[in-house]
Amino acid sequence: MNGLKLLKEKKQEILAIAQQNGIRNVRIFGSVARGKERLDSDIDLLVEIEDGRTLFDLIRFKQEIESLLERKVDVLTDQAVHELLREQIMNEVIQL
Repeated sequence: MNGLKLLKEKKQEILAIAQQNGIRNVRIFGSVARGKERLDSDIDLLVEIEDGRTLFDLIRFKQEIESLLERKVDVLTDQAVHELLREQIMNEVIQL
């Protein structure tokens, strides 16, 4: 199943997992957002994390989403996006 369709199908479950882990504003970027994914493409998510949450919350979110989707997932926070990539990523993001 294509990644975007899978994400839309599992949207409510993803958002519930996000909320449990202090994650908000889940957005899709990368090859899935551009419609150029391959069979081996991962799913790239850009998120915000609530104040007071830790890297462990972010890792738990990533692992739970990978388990749910049965796909490799990369998760970046807004703060972690390198300045040289920020404009490109922001131009292609799709809100979940």
